Formats: sequence, C-alpha cells, structure tokens
Amino acid sequence: MRLMYEKIKDSLYKIKTERPSCTSYLILDDQKNILIDPGLYQKYPILKENLEEIGVSPEDIDIVLNTHEHADHIGANKYFQNYSMIMAHRYAATKIIYQDKEILHCRGNDHDLNGYEVHSWLENNSVIELDDWFIRTIYTPGHTSGCVCFYEPRKRLLFTGDTVFARGKISDTGTSGSYGEYINSLSILRTLKVDMILPGHGSISSKVDEDINEAIDNASKRRERSL
Repeated sequence: MRLMYEKIKDSLYKIKTERPSCTSYLILDDQKNILIDPGLYQKYPILKENLEEIGVSPEDIDIVLNTHEHADHIGANKYFQNYSMIMAHRYAATKIIYQDKEILHCRGNDHDLNGYEVHSWLENNSVIELDDWFIRTIYTPGHTSGCVCFYEPRKRLLFTGDTVFARGKISDTGTSGSYGEYINSLSILRTLKVDMILPGHGSISSKVDEDINEAIDNASKRRERSL
C-alpha cells in the first residue's frame, strides 16, 4: 500500500498520488465531506488506498472541488461523479464538458475526457458552508481562464491549486491563461488574511505574504519577457 497522506488539522488531510498528479486535500465534516482536486485518472488507485486508510471510502465523498481544468487535477473526477457533486468554475466546466483536450493537457497525460460531468458551476464568491467549514471561492484566472482558489477565512487557509506555490513559484499560462490576469489574481490573494497556503504541488507554506509578493514579482517578470 502506498500511504502518502498527512494530517494537517483535525479534519484536513493532504494526500499525494505521485507525479505528475497533483496533491489532493480531504476535508471531513459532520455535514459533508469534500475532496479538492482528485488528481490524474491513472493515479486513482493510490488516492483510493489513502482515503480508505484515513477511514473514508470514495462513496463517502459528497463534493469534489476542482481548482482548474487541467487533467492532472480533474482526471479522477470520473470515479466520483456518480455519487459526488463535481464543482468547478464555469470556464473550467465548459472546457471539461466539451472535452477541450489541448487546453486540458489530455494528450500529454494520455487521458480521454469522454463522459466527464460537472454538476455545479462555481462563480467568484460562491460559498460552501458546512458545520465546521466555510469555503469561499476566489476566482483567480492566470494559469488558466478557469482557475479558482478556495479560501477558509475562519481557519485562514488558502487552497491555491496551481495559482501559487511555496517560495513564490508560479505556473506558466499555457494556452488559456494571461500574465496580466495572473498578476491581478495574485494581488487579490494578497488582500486576504491567510496563515497557510495549500498548493496543488509541492510543499505547504506558512510564509504567505512573502510567497505571494514573490509570485507577483515572478509573474511581472514573465509578462515583461512575453511583450
């Protein structure tokens, strides 16, 4: 068994499912259980093993949240969509539903998006309120047009997907992003009260202000080089 999970807080777990798949986050709540970014389709067996070791079956997941539309984040949606509500920003949802394979990075990940569903479209400031969790959607285009971060203001946690990583690293803009939008999105994140960044790849960061400021600098430099 490939156990690759870490308990972050009492009801929050970080689960790794091997590269190039993303990091998944499991939120347990008496009302509903949430999984953020289930990762690549091919890595689902690892995710399932770790969920079960934590004490949760895949059928116990009520909501799957996608930070954006790339295959390394949404590929395993297909294993949950018959009993979980799949939620993504409307721009991401459109590309998933209509199988925009080039933008979704399907070819590079040997992935077929036939039969994928998104049950609920998220907008900026969409909120999921549970017994112990209050999750607010922050629309953060830049890496892709459908990127969002998930913000828990009471716990001061920010799930950033591929928008910003530890040490101020950022993603490229691929075929559906913009460095101008990226800078604006990072500037919005800088206004939030956050103690911990939980990214889609790499280490968790508690140097939030430093990392976001460095990310803005990095995005600005890339924008200048692209002009």
